Amino acid sequence: MSFTAYTSPSSPSPLSPPSAGRREWTALAVLLLPCLLVSMDVSVLYFAVPFLTAELEPSSVQQLWILDVYGFVLAGLLITMGALGDRIGRRRLLLSGALLFGLASGTAAYAQSAEMLIAARALLGIGGATLMPSTLALIRNLFHDAKQRGRAVAIWSSAMMGGIAVGPVLSGALLEHFWWGSVFLINAPAMVLLLVCGPLLLPEFKNPAAGRFDLPGSLLSLLAMLPMVYGIKEIARDGLSALPVGALATGLLAAAAFVHRQRTARHPMLDLELFRHRGFSVSVLMNLLAMFAVVGCAVFFTQYLQSVRGMSPMEAALWNLLPTLAVGGMAAAATALAQKMDRAYVIALGFTLAAGGFVWLSWLEPGSALWYVLVASSVYASGLVMVMSLGNELALGVAPPERAGSASAVLESGTELGGALGMAILGSIGGAVYRGHMDDAVPAGLPSGAADAARETLAGAAAVAGQLPGRAGGALLAAARSAFTDGLQAAVLGAAGVMACAAVLALTLLRGLRTKGADEDAEAPGAAAPSVSAAPAAPGPVS
Repeated sequence: MSFTAYTSPSSPSPLSPPSAGRREWTALAVLLLPCLLVSMDVSVLYFAVPFLTAELEPSSVQQLWILDVYGFVLAGLLITMGALGDRIGRRRLLLSGALLFGLASGTAAYAQSAEMLIAARALLGIGGATLMPSTLALIRNLFHDAKQRGRAVAIWSSAMMGGIAVGPVLSGALLEHFWWGSVFLINAPAMVLLLVCGPLLLPEFKNPAAGRFDLPGSLLSLLAMLPMVYGIKEIARDGLSALPVGALATGLLAAAAFVHRQRTARHPMLDLELFRHRGFSVSVLMNLLAMFAVVGCAVFFTQYLQSVRGMSPMEAALWNLLPTLAVGGMAAAATALAQKMDRAYVIALGFTLAAGGFVWLSWLEPGSALWYVLVASSVYASGLVMVMSLGNELALGVAPPERAGSASAVLESGTELGGALGMAILGSIGGAVYRGHMDDAVPAGLPSGAADAARETLAGAAAVAGQLPGRAGGALLAAARSAFTDGLQAAVLGAAGVMACAAVLALTLLRGLRTKGADEDAEAPGAAAPSVSAAPAAPGPVS
């Protein structure tokens, strides 16, 4: 089989990394389509649940699986799909995943039962697992120049954060005019566009030395990630119990077996040598900690706007969108700063900004002005966008191009674990403070079920308060809102502490780090080149 080397027409010399031209930047715009849709699919169901529940009548367990199965499957298959893309070709995997994602979206939109919707959401998770590492790995292959790659990763990171914020707003707008299945059909046009433009604009890239696919390693990675994410989320939702603890223990044992397998396999899925590079291993940790704070605190702010301030879901989603829009340029600003100074200082600055924003929010009260919440949220979001953008760029920069798929999958897996841990730990802190404050606030004489509901959650307290006469209901609701805000304050202080520790870690572990780009090695005379082929009929390839 013959391969042609993909080079940019603007290459200055054979010895320097080629600069990206218009074609590469257009290809980046195409890659943002799956990035936006996969991140939106995490949150797009928030408003649709009442509508699909009324039509499909799922049980409480089925409803939880409708919401969670997408994330579980996505997290479990990321490492497998990253390794598969390195072997069969990242463009091929991306386009196959886009086709599956589009078909699964149509199936979900017209699901006739809860079981059918759960199966469709699982297929969406499989498709999403192929799309995420492929997009980031292809950015590594499109942009060889470190400065251009930094800008491209910054745009990618901003699209990811924007998709998560836009999902609920778009969902709410569609549900105002169409049926609940419309929130899935928005995926179809974008996937069709990707399937048309992808073969024309995206280069194919595979690692010819990757060897046979490690099926036992793939099964072990799935057995590690799925139970761990499930166990952490269930512990966050319902507290410690035998099933989630057992799932977490099973996942940890499988993770240990996976690492052993990768050390001894002839053709491992994951090159553990990547973790010997400080730039890669610390970047994975930094991303995990950033997502810990993002997801762990997001749940509190959504409930604060809706249940404490009394906003409708759509109104809350629109206000939540403002901090995202406000920090849209922070990823690019962080990239520009990192090109002028040690990136360790910029990452530490990002974590320090996040810590400051969380400390600011620790003074939040039920009656605080709305601008106070939005500005503080913008401050911490700005810092975390800086961290995640630079972390992604650093990890991709130190990973060899032929291992970019696996490296991207590890980064994404770290963010999934970080989000689950944030929800579990910060959610537990906030929940414990809420229950402690509500023990004496629940009026005597309530039925035990109603009293327990009021003590457990703010939503439960609001439901009970609505059934109480006169001032008793108002007093219970006011106490619950105050207790919830106290729990939020404790959670953000916990997040601030983690962010402060992360800033110190970034300075300690990354300061003075000088990375020799893998592209320099690949471009050097006599270096072995990975297998890259240009898209058919695309300008610029040379034999």
